[in-house]
Amino acid sequence: MAQLTDDCFAFGGRLLPLDDALALIAAVRPVAGTEPVSVTEADRRVLAHDVVALVSLPPFANSAVDGYAVRHGSADVLPIDGRTPAGVPAAPLRHGTARRILTGAPLPDGADTVFMQEDVRIVDGQVHLPPGLPRGANTRPAGEDLSAGALALPAGRLLRPQDLSLAAALGLATLVVRRRVRVALLSTGDELVDPSPAPHTVLGVAQRYDSNRVLITAMLTRAGAIVTDLGIIPDRPDAIDAALRAGAGHDLILTTGGVSAGEEDHVRAAVERLGRLTFWRLAIKPGRPVALGQIGDTVFLGLPGNPAAAFVTFTILAHPLLAALAGTAPDPAWPVSAVAAFSYRKKAGRREYVRVRLAQGPEGLLAYRHPVEGAGILTSLTETDGLAMLADACTAVAPGDRLVVQVY
Repeated sequence: MAQLTDDCFAFGGRLLPLDDALALIAAVRPVAGTEPVSVTEADRRVLAHDVVALVSLPPFANSAVDGYAVRHGSADVLPIDGRTPAGVPAAPLRHGTARRILTGAPLPDGADTVFMQEDVRIVDGQVHLPPGLPRGANTRPAGEDLSAGALALPAGRLLRPQDLSLAAALGLATLVVRRRVRVALLSTGDELVDPSPAPHTVLGVAQRYDSNRVLITAMLTRAGAIVTDLGIIPDRPDAIDAALRAGAGHDLILTTGGVSAGEEDHVRAAVERLGRLTFWRLAIKPGRPVALGQIGDTVFLGLPGNPAAAFVTFTILAHPLLAALAGTAPDPAWPVSAVAAFSYRKKAGRREYVRVRLAQGPEGLLAYRHPVEGAGILTSLTETDGLAMLADACTAVAPGDRLVVQVY
């Protein structure tokens, strides 16, 4: 099981800066266990061991084009000495001749340069070569791409289609990857009910449908985790204790709701009873009530109950936590630069993520703040394109200011 390192529990302050929280998350030890998988099924899995090239790429010198292979510096007019297609061993090139050669075919011994077929003339069985082509042109030397014995793919890489292609080019049918992170997911709240397949179902006066588990399950699945849905847990300490114990056999317990300071917020106290709390409450908006802790060998992450806050804190905190547990680096969040088309004021000393819609303007991207930005407004996510990150020291945004936006 993965564990938080001991120094993760040193914080005793009131509001933890986000960068400090991310540093604690980066120190989480990855889960143990590996498995072999087919190279065709290894996309977005984490490579467990270095892959070293057992063969060179390409394994032999070959032609990059359809044309004529010659020894550089030969005469300008040469008789054609046969033909070499791809996949056929090449006989040595006789001195003073040219060889008809096709793309990918092995370069004959004695040849070092290939003239493209469209650059030459064929007259009476002889090839007329233009001047000025450098030695080695239109050839692919053995090992040009990768030499045998070189590191091809490092352990810890989150594999992509191009990585799988390289593995296949090296002759690998399987790769050893880390096992997937197992996550126990639950929501808390007496007001929550599951969506019903019957469209005519009427909610009770004080009830609402639980959208968070659908949201977080989809985000966890996209991150490659295996999700165990523990359902909706009522706001009772005994029920929450039982649910946390049930989740303790996983690598991560992830909850939404119940980690704030209200009278019915029992999750934080339950984590302290059953394990230990790393931090609670971050200098971030939306999503200040976020808790990180540990129950036995299982990491605990408690997100806010408001859907928009749960989405933002999952994006900012759960993604790097899942990557650390999986033994890889987080997916890079490629930011885009945009010009603010709104005014905004904020408190210094906390990181804020403003939900914005992007539109192309005459001089680049414009960012428009969603008009209703409460932490429970789901349409602030469905009607926007990304999060404008406002640094801790920032206190105001004015139209025309340059913003960094993390696109969803």
